[in-house]
Amino acid sequence: MRNVMSNKYIITLYTLPALLLLLVLVYVPIALSGYYGLMDWTGIGQMQFIGLENYINLMKDEKFWASAGHSFLLGLFSAVSLLFYLAVSLVLVSKIKGSDLFRKIYLIPMLLSSVAIAQLWLKIFDPSNGMLNKLLETFGVENTPVWLADPSTALYAIFVPIVWQYAGFYILIYYAALKNVPEEIIEAAKIDGATPLQIAFKIKLPMISAVFKVTIMLAVVGSLKYFDLIYVMTGGGPNGASEVMASYMYKEAFELNNFGYASAIGFGLLVICLGMTWLTSRLTKSNDDVQY
Repeated sequence: MRNVMSNKYIITLYTLPALLLLLVLVYVPIALSGYYGLMDWTGIGQMQFIGLENYINLMKDEKFWASAGHSFLLGLFSAVSLLFYLAVSLVLVSKIKGSDLFRKIYLIPMLLSSVAIAQLWLKIFDPSNGMLNKLLETFGVENTPVWLADPSTALYAIFVPIVWQYAGFYILIYYAALKNVPEEIIEAAKIDGATPLQIAFKIKLPMISAVFKVTIMLAVVGSLKYFDLIYVMTGGGPNGASEVMASYMYKEAFELNNFGYASAIGFGLLVICLGMTWLTSRLTKSNDDVQY
């Protein structure tokens, strides 16, 4: 076995299928997206080379930068919501009664499609018969908000189902990481008189810091690419108030048949995601991660 794993030809043979799939499914589409961004193309027929015109127009496009701002805001909101997921995981891992049931309940949104979740929350946000406004009316609120039709509330209203949708995913990650913290260390801290809060902040959280950094990157970069639920609920409206980069790209491609410019948007989205990945990695980098 050692001779096989030291043979460069065998290693190349084993990794070649995965490398080919990665090339065909990832790198070739990225290269084509950048190439199509140099074209004036409706998606059908002859393409016309226009050089960097699409990319120059992208830098000047106020709608694109507005949608990028919404995506960054969603990324920030998602990153902050990780603190709530972490708090829930700390409670669940503390062996409270019914923790197994709650863990399964939190996973339910992961089992639903984004379209189903969007339809559910459309009913909740309904201004006339929605559960949310009915609840507000019982507390005496007369002029209840028109959540998804008001530009001042549409974007923030959409953040709620997005956070709800991925709650189970991150809670499960944190729960698994916390369960891997050595019980001997926790027992030793209890013997020394440490309180539950001290155990959480001085032992558990430092020992899963690497996991927390990974989830920050997943939340931020995933939010920049988010599309489906927003498109179903508002379509980027009203008046672009909930438009994100992915939905703006979709509209340019499939509603306006401007595939060249949409490809430039897609390539710009890729560059932004790579930049945010690097920035997030740098901001969360430290040399004192605990290994166990």
